[in-house]
This record gives sequence, C-alpha cells and structure tokens, in this order.
Amino acid sequence: MDRLMCLHAQSSGLPLEVWVNGVPVLSLPAGVTSQSVTVHEFLHSGSNRISLVVATPPVAVALGAPEVPAEPRLAAAPAWAHARLVLLRQGKSLADEAIRVLAEVGWAVKEGESYTAPTACHQDLDLPVSFPRWRWLDAPVQAPTVQDKHRVLAEIQRLAFDLSRGRPDSLLAACRLKLEELDHAYQRPAGHGAAALRQQVQSLWEAGVLATLTPPEANSLLLRPVAEGRLLEALSPTGAPVLATRNDEQAVGNIAWPLRLTLIEGNVYVLR
Repeated sequence: MDRLMCLHAQSSGLPLEVWVNGVPVLSLPAGVTSQSVTVHEFLHSGSNRISLVVATPPVAVALGAPEVPAEPRLAAAPAWAHARLVLLRQGKSLADEAIRVLAEVGWAVKEGESYTAPTACHQDLDLPVSFPRWRWLDAPVQAPTVQDKHRVLAEIQRLAFDLSRGRPDSLLAACRLKLEELDHAYQRPAGHGAAALRQQVQSLWEAGVLATLTPPEANSLLLRPVAEGRLLEALSPTGAPVLATRNDEQAVGNIAWPLRLTLIEGNVYVLR
C-alpha cells in the first residue's frame, strides 16, 4: 500500500479520546500530548465522522454512572486539543509537507474560561474509498445479559491463559474475521495478519513478556458499548485493554490486544 490514512491527535495535556464512526481508536491519558494511529479498518465509503472527546472521565466512572451530565470546569491555564485525519505516503512522517489533510477537528479554551467536561466536537467527511462493507457495521446491537458477560469473561480468560503460555491459536481463532479484514484494509496478502500475530506471540513468549498476562476476574472486566452499541470493548477499570501484560520492569515492556467484540448466538467474535 502506497498511501496510509492516519489519525494524529495532540493536546495541551488534558485526557482525550478520538472516535472514528463511533469507535474509540486513540486515547491520550492526562499529560500525554501526542499520538497517531492508522485507521483504514474504521473508515468506509461515503459519510464518516471523526469525534474529539476532551476531558474524558475514567471509564469505570462513565460506565458506572452514565446518567451523570457533563460538569462545568474552569481552565486554570490555556487548554486545547485537535485531531487530524491525514493521507501520507508510507514511510513518510507526519511532518512531511506532502501530507494531505482530509479532516480536522479542534477545541480550545482560554485561561479563566469555563468549559464542560467531557466536551465533544465532531467533523463529518465523505471519503471516496473502495473498502468493502466491514462486518462490524452490520453487527447486531448488543444488549448483553449477565450470562453473556460471563461468556465473554470466560472467553477472555481462556485467551489470557493460552497467551501466557505462548499459545496463539485461541486468539487467532477469536480474531479470524478481524484479521481477514485488516489484510484487505491494508492491501496485504491473505493470511498475512494471522502469520504476523502468531510470530508476535512467539517472540513475546521467548522474550518473557507474556509471563504476567493473567486471566481477568469479573470485577476487572468492563464492557463498553461502542459503534452505536454494535460492539463491546473489553477494558480494565483504568480504561486500558483488559487483555494485557503487567510487567513492572521497563526493559521487559508490555503488550495489549484491544478487543472490540460482538456476541452472535452465544458465540464471541472479535471484529476490531
């Protein structure tokens, strides 16, 4: 693939999330000021929406009390945030003058001004892309029961157990549809994503990174509805992907696998 569509976000230090078509794809914790990610698998032909959500509350708070309205805050210092969807040649940096800005959404407040937290801004754009209609766009709206949540928990526990022992097959099976669509989105040969994931797990296992990947318990799994309720994002109470290592040694490093899933006839499918 010669060109990539990349989402780049910057802020003055307030926590923020950037959503593409109802799916959170990028998150900046408080104090982190820049991040970028490619987003082909979240875009589709026709109308698309980029949303910037500033001063986001902790996920556990948002899910525990969704009826709490946005609260007023006073800016102790100038604050700002913006996100850009850009088209750039593969191998080039975001500082390259040849990049093309497809959409941009921003927010700013002056010192001493009041604002609401969280606050959201949106930018709609039409994209003449030729992606197929992704499966997640047609997934049924989720209304998970207690039994469904237990089923999701059991599946993620199995994934964590297998990965902690260097076994990738259960993760490959759960993510099969996602991996197929990612290959298509980035014009890679069929099977490329699955082979890369298998190699990644093997390398991480050999390096000792996966030793602290423990199965989550019920109180450490949050399911956040995204994509207008068609997907459930599996998060820890801190808002991070729940399927992740917990290595304290910086030299060892950590890895996390985002899980945005759907339940169909009692089966769990990771679609993004």
